[in-house]
Amino acid sequence: MTKITDKDKEDWKKFLESKEPLDNKDTSSKNSKKHNVLRTIDLHGYTLEEANTEVKIFIEKCFHEGVVNLNIVTGKGSRSNNIEDPYKSKDLAILKYSVPDYIKNNQDLMKKIIKIDFESVNSPLSGSFNILLKKK
Repeated sequence: MTKITDKDKEDWKKFLESKEPLDNKDTSSKNSKKHNVLRTIDLHGYTLEEANTEVKIFIEKCFHEGVVNLNIVTGKGSRSNNIEDPYKSKDLAILKYSVPDYIKNNQDLMKKIIKIDFESVNSPLSGSFNILLKKK
């Protein structure tokens, strides 16, 4: 058992008597507001290659700016009519599944990511998914 020193008791008394407000750790300057901002990229109209390039640039830029909450809008793929490629079939939407798969298989991007919301990716009702980035 640790003994409480007289200095500790004195510090605690000063703390209790203090009228100075405490910093809110959730809104303090070290937890900059830009960390809590949700940045969004909309990939409607992009080809698969363009979307992958843009999403890579977007994730890297947000990571370097300290933004941690991202939303990637792929669309539900309900208007995709391509059937030559498994990612472009009527059953699998072009960007809805291929963009998260691209991110998941890119080791450099995954080093910056805490979590990809695959529940949203797999939901037929959702045309977007969120990513939570690590802090720099």
